[in-house]
Amino acid sequence: MSPFALSLVLILFTVITNATAQIMLKRGMMQLVPLDQLGSNPVMIAFGIVFQPWVFLGLSTFVISMASHLVVLSRVQLSFAYPFLSLAYVIAAAYAYFVFGEDVGAMRIAGITLICAGTLFISMS
Repeated sequence: MSPFALSLVLILFTVITNATAQIMLKRGMMQLVPLDQLGSNPVMIAFGIVFQPWVFLGLSTFVISMASHLVVLSRVQLSFAYPFLSLAYVIAAAYAYFVFGEDVGAMRIAGITLICAGTLFISMS
């Protein structure tokens, strides 16, 4: 595999783990008891949130995603790599629509289309 192809694979891995982390965080926050039931101590509330299993898994996945992104940044220009992260929004929005039943209106679809077009242009540069 060429160095450029390997860089693209690493970028896609970063994008997928980033989107997966967002989805896990959302699932965890949906399953969390109301924050006022975690007590009034801000530290206890933070621990209650962080150690909710899906939230903890999402945060751990973010660490993996950031480690992968650091490897990517050591291989390619920031101005090339960073815009690809916007594809994580596309993945998360599609998942939110199909699985969480969130509303994705025409303006969001237009924005997602622009993100995809922009990422395509950058990948060809």
